[in-house]
Amino acid sequence: MPASHTIFITSPLEAEHVARLRAVDPARVRVLYEPDLMPQTRYIADHKGAPHSLDEAQTARFRAALSEADILFDLPSEADLPFCPKLRWVQTTSTGVGPAVGRLGLDKTDVIITTARGVHAGPLAEFVMLALLAHVRDLRRLQAEQRAHRWEAYCGREIAGQTMVIIGAGDLARGTARLAQALRMKVIAVARDASKTRPDGLFDAVMPVSELHAALALADAVVVTVPHTAETAGMIDAAGFAAMKPGVAFVNIGRGTVIDEEALIASLRSGHVGFAGLDVTTIEPLPPESPLWDMENVLIWPHSASTVTSENTRITDIFVHNLRLFLDGRSGEMMNILDKTLLY
Repeated sequence: MPASHTIFITSPLEAEHVARLRAVDPARVRVLYEPDLMPQTRYIADHKGAPHSLDEAQTARFRAALSEADILFDLPSEADLPFCPKLRWVQTTSTGVGPAVGRLGLDKTDVIITTARGVHAGPLAEFVMLALLAHVRDLRRLQAEQRAHRWEAYCGREIAGQTMVIIGAGDLARGTARLAQALRMKVIAVARDASKTRPDGLFDAVMPVSELHAALALADAVVVTVPHTAETAGMIDAAGFAAMKPGVAFVNIGRGTVIDEEALIASLRSGHVGFAGLDVTTIEPLPPESPLWDMENVLIWPHSASTVTSENTRITDIFVHNLRLFLDGRSGEMMNILDKTLLY
């Protein structure tokens, strides 16, 4: 009896994780994975791979697999989507997939989109603290003194007692708050609906978006964690940066389009923003001519601070959990279902 569902893995995935998917229910699920159709990975959990192109025969094989699948691991391209007539569910490898889902038009369909929400919170929180500690504890000065073989004592600052304002109150915000509290920072979240945040003590206070500028004025460090939506686009503009304290530290692990990058550059140049740690930028890759590259008070990570060796293990955990529910007809109970209404 043929399997009732077909999964096609459309981006690189390590063999052990493919095997885990095949083991869920071999009688009901067929898993298609053709490594020679995948790009060459540059590092573990590289879902895009090095630039590559398929020849005519490979393209035909790729699209034939798409035509058979009702479940995809990772989003198809716009060119390939028309070859997915049976599609019912996509498990993505990222969290902020709203814009891509909108571009594909999947927001106007019944196709279930589940995300990798929660997988990246820990690694991104570590980047936030790396950036803030490097700034507050003056790592650049220490490195310069070491290169000069100069032993000269000085008085530094501590991060304990400083106030972090996090834009957002979801998984990335919560992961960041855990580490910030461990370093004895005060943590304030800015949330779309302050009444819906979990009462678990991770945030010392939660303020509504309507009080964004008032919250920013309290911050020694601002951390952006929200995805790009119609509501968040350009959320931190010139007025937002002006509302912050002089010398504030600014870290963005959400999306580059949430901020006005030109206003950030101007604030960095003037010193009003004392430091920026950026995992994301408005244009990616960041253009070579961007002044952000050469600013001494900027730390850039090329939109991969979330990528660690355990990433695909955790994403596969989510996929396996959701697959069992999907097979049991309990798709409404699947975790990380994208709320398509938030894309507008």
